[in-house]
Amino acid sequence: MVSLSTTLARLSRMQQPGSPSGMTDRLHDLTGFAPDPGNLRARMYVPADLKPGAALVVALHGCTQDAAIYDHGTGWSTLAEREGFAVLFPEQRRANNANMCFNWFEAADIARIGGEAESIAAMIDAAIAAHAIDPARVFVTGLSAGGAMTAVMLAAWPDRFAAGAIIGGLPYGSAIGVRAAMERMRGQSLPDARSGAAAVRSVAGRAPMPRVAIWHGTADTTVVVGNLDALVAQWCGVHSLSDVTPETTAETGWRRRTWRDGSGAPLVDEWRVAGMGHGVPVDPTSGIGHAGPFMLDVGLSSTVEIAQSWGLTDAVAPVATPRPARTVRPEPMQPEPTQQHQQQQQTEVSGVQATIERALRSAGLMR
Repeated sequence: MVSLSTTLARLSRMQQPGSPSGMTDRLHDLTGFAPDPGNLRARMYVPADLKPGAALVVALHGCTQDAAIYDHGTGWSTLAEREGFAVLFPEQRRANNANMCFNWFEAADIARIGGEAESIAAMIDAAIAAHAIDPARVFVTGLSAGGAMTAVMLAAWPDRFAAGAIIGGLPYGSAIGVRAAMERMRGQSLPDARSGAAAVRSVAGRAPMPRVAIWHGTADTTVVVGNLDALVAQWCGVHSLSDVTPETTAETGWRRRTWRDGSGAPLVDEWRVAGMGHGVPVDPTSGIGHAGPFMLDVGLSSTVEIAQSWGLTDAVAPVATPRPARTVRPEPMQPEPTQQHQQQQQTEVSGVQATIERALRSAGLMR
């Protein structure tokens, strides 16, 4: 069993990540968006030759990351430069969450109005106005907590998006509070298709729903692969595809399943990457993205595949045969409790758990 002191040391390193060697921050701040009830930062990449009516990709980083690090690993700005679309990177503030996680497990932040989801929607509106973006060509993707927040945006603001891609994420509305979030990450008490779809519809109403792709590694021990199954069930339920037999494409190292509606339109995609841990699938040989923590070189670029499926690029190389994943697995990331949950947590914990929490607070890793 890993000692408490070792765990604290690892968490401390996670809380203060350094930028990858040789990384250049290519992003600029987008200011003046409102309202901002979630108190988020907005960063963007806009290629010099962006034309009116271009597409916009919204990319949401994971815990312990920031926008520039996520861009460096995924390569979204590199692809945007090549193909002529813009990228918006909402960024968490440490004042909101000490581990830089989007608060996908807080009721106030996953509602349409009043929290982080509304802030991100306001950023999108500001980016559309500032750069003459086509509002019908807005897409969203993210990793881990950013993947869970991608599900939030697709559910709470479906009118803003043509499609989304959730990587290593969790179902919308599956957890309220830190304890529940940890249980879902471990695969406990995940929603079934009916309850998962009902959670989405409770916030989306009768709005038309975007197309969704869900990516996950089978060896993910941070957000276990059961969350992939629950996400697929949730969104197949949302699109009334639960009884539809999917099309299957498989190569060494990955399998893709696609659910289509009666007209043949693809609405739900599942990408299951064999042997991959927690992170974004990347292929540095494609020239898009870089391997590193939570950026896993498996010979398959999710950025390229996602962009191609959204019609953002035609000039892509064929899917490469994946290599064995070179996973970099720091201590599993934990969502940081927000102030409104402190009293409840302090009441619930006891014994060893209370001792651990006191140590975490002493180390500055919990509030």
